[in-house]
Amino acid sequence: MRATSKWLSGSSFRNFFDAVFHKEFVGRRSDKLLRRRVLVLVAALALVAQAPIAAEWVRHWLPLAKDGIHDPKSPALKVLQDPAAALSRLPADRVGNQVNWVAALEQGVINPRTNILPETKVRILDTDILLNLRGGTPIVRFPHRQHTLWLDCSNCHEHLFQSKAGANKFSMERILQGEQCGVCHGAVSFPLTACARCHNTPRDKPLPAAAVRGS
Repeated sequence: MRATSKWLSGSSFRNFFDAVFHKEFVGRRSDKLLRRRVLVLVAALALVAQAPIAAEWVRHWLPLAKDGIHDPKSPALKVLQDPAAALSRLPADRVGNQVNWVAALEQGVINPRTNILPETKVRILDTDILLNLRGGTPIVRFPHRQHTLWLDCSNCHEHLFQSKAGANKFSMERILQGEQCGVCHGAVSFPLTACARCHNTPRDKPLPAAAVRGS
């Protein structure tokens, strides 16, 4: 579920969005005009996604019987919890499923199990990586801690990213197609329209000394 304004929910916009982001279109590197339109569209979505959450803003989730996924006639719905009942007490967000899951974790509102098997070693890595050092947009400060609180290192290394500074070549085109960071973001983590969540470090200020410089 995604929190969007009314103009983002129309069928004409969805059709346009699907066409623009379909792999066979995005994959045409020679079509500079289309790539420019993709970037403009992403920027427009980012403005909506990053608007501050007003105090009077009310989050809304469809009940299971109306979400188009669950069978409204199924007796099992009586024993399932509707999203509003489950999520309304968690820290608010304006994107994705309208829950700031990292804030919920850090505030102790949720306490997910770290491992299933007792012999599994849990490793929390508190190291930030600076990325997009040569681009025009703000630098990306990737926080390992927030990721390793949820994930094991093997979820990303070595098949998605090499665990060596400077060894990875990041591409927004690939990310938008569901590769690299896009494996999770836009699927089970906050969507790619929240640009400032990743591009979070200004270029005109001193870089954090403890962070590792990547690519």
